[in-house]
Amino acid sequence: MHIIGLLILLQAGLQGIECVAFYTEKPSYIESCRIYEPEFTKCSTRSIQAFMNQLIKGIPEIQESFGPIDPMRQDQLVFQQDNSDVATLAANLTEMKIRGFGQMVIKESKVSKKDFSWLTKIYLPTMSMDGMYKMVGRILLVPLHGAGKISMKIDDLNILMSTKTHLYEKGGYTFYNITSVKVKLEVGKVYTNMENLFNGHSKEVEKSTNLFFNENWRDLFEALRPLVDETVQRTLHDLLHKTFSIFPASFFVEDIPNSLTLYGRKSQMISRSSP
Repeated sequence: MHIIGLLILLQAGLQGIECVAFYTEKPSYIESCRIYEPEFTKCSTRSIQAFMNQLIKGIPEIQESFGPIDPMRQDQLVFQQDNSDVATLAANLTEMKIRGFGQMVIKESKVSKKDFSWLTKIYLPTMSMDGMYKMVGRILLVPLHGAGKISMKIDDLNILMSTKTHLYEKGGYTFYNITSVKVKLEVGKVYTNMENLFNGHSKEVEKSTNLFFNENWRDLFEALRPLVDETVQRTLHDLLHKTFSIFPASFFVEDIPNSLTLYGRKSQMISRSSP
């Protein structure tokens, strides 16, 4: 069992006593890198890949708060897109399962010396999304009004993840507060299937519509891209936020400054309540 330091932080207020647990000793599966050394990006890429491998195998504290890495889960996503050439859409996705991150390859992990934000290149041989949908609108001039099961499979997925962070201190350690995650996706091939597209009125039309969508998969993906982006962004943000609330930033970037050094005293005082 991994060593986890249980440090109890007592905070007065209406919420009562809050107990926060985090690692106070660096596990052996984390390789520390020094950002001011020439080979930092290579070291960081290697380190994050090894850490993600362990995350996929299972880190108990992450599994308890987030669940498994493969499949990941997203309970609900409400989406609306107007004024698009390819789609006008209102959609509600629920019970989403996202598979494929168990095979993730970290192609590059860059950390900014200025603000310690990240730019990470990730490759997945295949990613799939399965769940339930409700959808009203049009895609590729096809009017849609349905609810049922939706599945999407993406081959050769490259993810460029831009992560904004803000450093803060907890129990004498410096941590990352994950403030935003944005992704840009490049895909090799996309297959989509939506059941009950027309509320079950015509299975033949439903079958031919799905066939049409898959024959024109590039256009379909562009129509659904904001929806896929948002699903991946929210899921990764949740994972990273929970992960880096229990692993100090200095475990990964050995010479990372504290928030006082990076931001100054005024900003440090403001950031104490931000995580």
